[in-house]
Amino acid sequence: MAPLDHSRPWTAPTAKARLDARVQLPGSKSLTNRALLLAALGDGTSTLHRPLRSRDARIMVEGLRALGATIREVPGDGRFGPDLAITPGPITGGAAIDCGLAGTAMRFLPIVAALGDGPVAFDGDPHARERPMATTIDSLRALGVRVDADEPRLPFTVHGAGGVRGGEVTIDASASSQFVSALLLAGARFDEGLTLHHRGASLPSLPHIEMTLEALRQRGVVARQAGEASWRVEPGAIGALDERIEPDLSNAAPFLAAAVVVGGRVVLDGWPAQTTQVGRLLPELLAAFGATSRVADGSLTVEALGGAIPGARLDMRAAGELAPTIVAIGALASAPVEVTGIGHIRGHETDRIRALVDDIAALGGRAEALPDGIRVEPAPLSGGTWAAYADHRIATAGAVVGLRVPGVEVDDIGATSKTIPEFPELWSAMLEGSGGVSA
Repeated sequence: MAPLDHSRPWTAPTAKARLDARVQLPGSKSLTNRALLLAALGDGTSTLHRPLRSRDARIMVEGLRALGATIREVPGDGRFGPDLAITPGPITGGAAIDCGLAGTAMRFLPIVAALGDGPVAFDGDPHARERPMATTIDSLRALGVRVDADEPRLPFTVHGAGGVRGGEVTIDASASSQFVSALLLAGARFDEGLTLHHRGASLPSLPHIEMTLEALRQRGVVARQAGEASWRVEPGAIGALDERIEPDLSNAAPFLAAAVVVGGRVVLDGWPAQTTQVGRLLPELLAAFGATSRVADGSLTVEALGGAIPGARLDMRAAGELAPTIVAIGALASAPVEVTGIGHIRGHETDRIRALVDDIAALGGRAEALPDGIRVEPAPLSGGTWAAYADHRIATAGAVVGLRVPGVEVDDIGATSKTIPEFPELWSAMLEGSGGVSA
């Protein structure tokens, strides 16, 4: 298959047959980046099998290398590239780290830099300079770390002084659970460990915090929830680990949603028996639109009749990153779809609520921004430009809409390189294996 030219708009393929497809996806971004960071802070060499190979993961790798870790490619199983071997080194300063649009990098790496011995400058893409960073900066200062910042956003510089005392810290993580995870991941390396309290209006994406705690526990760190919105990480060594990264279940969302939109079935290989990934909620969410799901022999099968898609009201505060896919289904539904609990996704790669409302409107649809969500009303859609806003989840939402609406042109399908560079090829393969596509 010839490589796609991502500099030109990508015409989303329209399905012309019911689906009967089997999909394999690369590793989880959330698990890969947590594993990379913990390996770089560990007490020996760790190996990651089937890690995600994407822009976000590459940014994390390069950031950790700049801070002193040795990360090298080693032979893997060949399906999605080589494995990675990570050997910790002394955390060093004197670096400049480009965070791109990677939320994990811009929230996680400054806490690691505070353990080093000199200044580390952080910056990112133009859109990254709009993402909220006040909690990172304020929490570092509360820990006694000097941070030079003109505004509570990128760019800023962290001045490491060779270690962090730790202790008890209170933050407001209402904008992102990544602020909590960033501190917990490094907490075992603080002299006194870390007792962390969240005090704010809400705390989105709680499953990501449990993912962080479990990743710490797998490496021998004593980490636990200490209250409704409090956590404790004891000081101590972070053990080395050989880990096989699970497929990215959030990236599975558009593929599984395709069964709802088109009808038929999609089988996702590698579905874990137990997981902390937010994507584990997909069967429940898709059931609201009439889909059935079953897990057998390490695979998840989602089936749907196709035809008219029912309306639904969904609270997605635990799974905001899945909301663009669910809203895309809503744009094709025969009754209203309301998704709430997702006000925090305004602070992601773009304002995802505004982006979805504007993109649906551009195709003739009817969508309304709510204080903490989106409501979509039934309306006939026609082809047109679907703006990605440099956001991988918005780009893949356009692909979902394009399954039923001919002529949907995603202006920047290359945005998917953030977490799933193979998306256009995997999407086309899913449809071609089910009886062809039209575009």
